[in-house]
Amino acid sequence: LFLGLSWQQARPALLRQLHPRREKNSVRDAVSVSLGKDPDAKLKSGIAGFYDGLSELWEDVWGEHLHHGYYDTGKKYTTIEAHKDAQIRMIDETLRWAGVDEGPQPKKILDVGCGIGGASRHIAHLYKSSQVTGITLSPYQASRANNISLDTGLAERCNFLVQDALALPADFAQQYDLIWSLESGEHMPNKPRFVENLISACKAGGRIVLVTWCHRDLKEQEKRLRFYERFLLYIINRCYYLPPW
Repeated sequence: LFLGLSWQQARPALLRQLHPRREKNSVRDAVSVSLGKDPDAKLKSGIAGFYDGLSELWEDVWGEHLHHGYYDTGKKYTTIEAHKDAQIRMIDETLRWAGVDEGPQPKKILDVGCGIGGASRHIAHLYKSSQVTGITLSPYQASRANNISLDTGLAERCNFLVQDALALPADFAQQYDLIWSLESGEHMPNKPRFVENLISACKAGGRIVLVTWCHRDLKEQEKRLRFYERFLLYIINRCYYLPPW
C-alpha cells in the first residue's frame, strides 16, 4: 500500500488513521451532525474519517484512481505506472462488460462512491457530451475531486458532492442514464436500500454498473463461511470500516 513512500511521508496519515480522536477533526464532526439520528451514523462517520485521513496518501501512491486494477493472468506488473494503467483498464473493461457502448452514449452519469473523481473524469473523457455527478461521504474527497476537475478543465462537466448514497434527495430520482459504483457497495450497511436507491435514480432504459467486494459462494452443504474466513473478514471490516458481511 505504501510502496514508493518514505516513513516520513506515510507517518502523518497513518497516525491520523490509528489515532483519529487525538486531533480535532471538524470535517468528521460536520459529517456526524449531518447524519443526525441515523442508526448507522457511527459507521458512516468512520468511513468519512477513514477516507479524509488516507486519500491524500493513496493519491501519492496510486494517483487519482483509488480502486483495484484489471490484470492479465501470467503478466508481470512491476512498476507503479503499470498498476495505474491496470486501474484505468478496470474502468474500460467494466464498461465493455456492462455493454454501455451498445446503446446511446450516456448523457447524465452518477458515480456513487466517487473517491477523488478518477473514474468520473475518465468516463467524462470517453463520453464527450456527458455530465457527471460524483458522491462520497468524505468532504476531503469531494473537495479534492472538484479541484482536480478544475485543474484539468472538466469542472463544467464533473461535479462532486458530499452525499449519503442511502439517503439520496428526491431530485436524484430518475435523473441518470448511467449509474456507476466501483468498490463502494461493500461500505453500505443496508444493501437492499442501496440497490433500491440506485434503481430510483436511474432513468427508464438506463444502466446501473455495480462492482463490489463479495465473499465466495457458499457450497450446497454450507450455512456460513468457515471460522478463519469469518475472522479474516472481521479484520478487513475493522480496517476498512465495512459493515458485517
